Amino acid sequence: MYNKYDLKETFSKGIATVVFTKTDGTERVMKGTLLAEYLPNKEFDDSTDEAAERKQNDNILAIWDIENNGWRSFRVDSIKRLIVE
Repeated sequence: MYNKYDLKETFSKGIATVVFTKTDGTERVMKGTLLAEYLPNKEFDDSTDEAAERKQNDNILAIWDIENNGWRSFRVDSIKRLIVE
């Protein structure tokens, strides 16, 4: 079982591949990170205050998908494998 806060630390230190089951039941393989050098520049980020007002969910983690250049999220309890590079 994985913990969201441990996963955030792992993705903050480098790139990792996560294999998880999507809510529709299909399997997804995603290579992602939370390293600042890969994240979009905040001054060009068009997010709104609405995003800041969202409630935090301890079972969902958002990471930067480096292959698709976008934010993607997944349920922590849906992880099948985590491969740290």
